[in-house]
Formats: sequence, structure tokens, C-alpha cells
Amino acid sequence: MDLCHVPAVREKGWYLALMAPNVKGPNYAWLDPSRLYCHPQGLQDCMADLLQPFQGDPIDMVAGIDAMGFILGAAAAAALQKGFLAIRKAGHLCVQTLAQPYTDYSGREKVMEVRTDAILPGLRILLVDQWVETGGTMRAAIQLVERLGGVVAAPHPCPAGVAAICIEDSEGGRWIRERYKCSHCVPPSLQPRFDRHQ
Repeated sequence: MDLCHVPAVREKGWYLALMAPNVKGPNYAWLDPSRLYCHPQGLQDCMADLLQPFQGDPIDMVAGIDAMGFILGAAAAAALQKGFLAIRKAGHLCVQTLAQPYTDYSGREKVMEVRTDAILPGLRILLVDQWVETGGTMRAAIQLVERLGGVVAAPHPCPAGVAAICIEDSEGGRWIRERYKCSHCVPPSLQPRFDRHQ
């Protein structure tokens, strides 16, 4: 699909076909959504699908996870007219931070951090990342927000939550889905293929 083509019928997830498969090996994500971000209508429809479940929810701030979550997170913040908070890999912030170790999708041990002056107790946060594969990265971001007193989700009413292009049906993905309000772009008919990385 070229970067100008828009299908006559735009069903949820049509833009997923814009993504490119991994050609660099196991240390990289299996699918690269950055080509989707280059397609104007694809990006708009992706954002609309991601934010639809949160319409009317009381969200105070959007937080995006380093690094590709910055793209979707900033776009979500702009669409919702909310502020944006970057949750960074350790070593990039020159201010007071809170750190959280985690294991990423490739099994590498890492540390994530967030500035301590941006989240006040009770602040309702929508966490956004490009992809939730094993759930380790998103879970670390949730822990950072909650350790500072922010609210990612509560059963009723749900003040915010988690959004990603895909939330895989992994142990970590299920843990997140069971505890937080989640939004993603993969239609149910395609979810098994995404879970198998096909």
C-alpha cells in the first residue's frame, strides 16, 4: 500500500497493512509501525480508534513511553487537548526522577524513569505505547505512575487507562487487560495472527 492510497471502505485496522515486517533479527520488534505514521489518513484513523473507548473519560494527562510511544502519545495528547509526559529510558532526564527496572520484549534488562514533579496524587493518566508484547515495559510505566500517586485505571468509573496499536495475548498483556481499561487497533479476527507474529 502506498503512502497516498486511502481505501474506499476504511474498516477498523485497515492501516495495519501499512506496517513493515522485521528484517533485522530477534533484537528488534517483529513489526514496525513507523510507516503507518507516514500515512496521513492512516495515522488519523489509528488515533481515532485508539481514543474512541476513552471518549468522555476524565483524563488529565497522556504519558508516552520511550521511544515510539512518544509519537502516539503526543498525538493523543494533542487530540485530547491534554498535556504530554515522556516516560524515558534511564539516563536521559536531567531533573529529579523516579526509576523502575524492567525486562523488555527481547529479554533485555533495562531501567525506565519519569520526572517526579509532573504527576500529582490522583492525576488521571492515559498511558500510550506503540506495542505491548510481553507487557514488561508497560507494566514498568504503570508502576512509575502509580508510585507517584497517579491513577492509570480504577474499576468504576475508569478514569484513564492503556492504549497501544496492539496488546498481545501474552501473560503480561493479559495481566494489563485484566486490571486496566485498554484500547488497541487490532480487530478480533486478526488478533491470533498478531499474537503468533504472523
